[in-house]
Amino acid sequence: MRYLSVKEIAAIWAVSERSVRNYCAKGRVPGAFLIGKTWSIPADAQKPNRSNARVSRESPLLRTLRQEKTAALRGGIYHKTQVDLTYNSNHIEGSRLTLDQTRFIFETSTINMAGESVGLDDIIETVNHFRCIDYVIDHAEDPLSEHLLKELHQILKSSTSDSQKDWFAVGDYKRLPNEVGGVATSSPENVSRDLRSALRRYNNQDAVSLEDVAAFHVAFERIHPFQDGNGRVGRLVMFKECLKNGIIPFVITDEMKLYYYRGLSRWDSEHVYLIDTCRAAQDTFKAELDYFRIPYVG
Repeated sequence: MRYLSVKEIAAIWAVSERSVRNYCAKGRVPGAFLIGKTWSIPADAQKPNRSNARVSRESPLLRTLRQEKTAALRGGIYHKTQVDLTYNSNHIEGSRLTLDQTRFIFETSTINMAGESVGLDDIIETVNHFRCIDYVIDHAEDPLSEHLLKELHQILKSSTSDSQKDWFAVGDYKRLPNEVGGVATSSPENVSRDLRSALRRYNNQDAVSLEDVAAFHVAFERIHPFQDGNGRVGRLVMFKECLKNGIIPFVITDEMKLYYYRGLSRWDSEHVYLIDTCRAAQDTFKAELDYFRIPYVG
């Protein structure tokens, strides 16, 4: 029997190589087998049927987050996620608020800076980020779309000093070219096209893995569709997609920032850098799930 590679089968089936590997790993391609880390696939293998309706089942974590959010419960996983994800994601982007100050704002809806001088935007974006997490929890099972991405950006940047600038589009794509880490990103006129292409590739997958979530994150950050706030929106999306697809979510901490940036910049040559960073963050979240006695798989 003649065997073909993942790349050759992907071209025949008109799907991504990642989708072919997922089909094989799930045993959906009869006769396919691994040699080392490489799949050999029968040349006459048929593309597995793709389910048109994905059955989404609320995970114990998502159910708990929703219950604690509705009850405004203090001291649970919802409370901890709000504080940890907001503090770290904002701090990566330069916020000067401490973890304790972030927690104080969440718990009391008041500000106690103890004589410190902190930018008003840091405070506003902290409150807005809490609202973004609520949006992610409420819409965890929604398909990833341009509308959802714009909604997150609208919530995050609402009432900030950026929202007062004529050239800054809150809740819409950038109007001026920008770069990230000294690297050019999609031009304003190409953002919608590039993002739709990335969304189409992501949403057309039969099953979503941690690597798929990370791959979309890399694509999103390279497009950099908004004038500012791309990192925080991108990390919120990763959290959402983990909740949706039964993947243990994670918080990229400020201490992981350099490893995270290395993973983004070297994705094309070594996926392992970003994946290992995400997995290390998952281990921390697993410990928190264990503490709160929330079951998970994986």
